[in-house]
Amino acid sequence: MDISSKRLPIILIIALLGVMALQFFINDSSGGKLIDPETCEIYIKDPRISSKQYLDEYDSKCLEFKKLIP
Repeated sequence: MDISSKRLPIILIIALLGVMALQFFINDSSGGKLIDPETCEIYIKDPRISSKQYLDEYDSKCLEFKKLIP
C-alpha cells in the first residue's frame, strides 16, 4: 500500500476509532467510581473480592437531590 493512496487515511482513522472504543469499554467495565444511593458517598468496587471501598468523598449532585426530596 502506497503512503499517498487515498484509502490509507481512512484505514488509519477506522483503526484509531476502534482502539479508542476498545479502551472506553475496557475502562467503563473495570469498576469506576460509584455512588451509594443512601449516603451519596463515592466508592469503588474491587472486582477481585467483590467489596466496596469508600473514598470519604460525597457526590454534590446526589446531596442536592436528597435535599429536594423530603
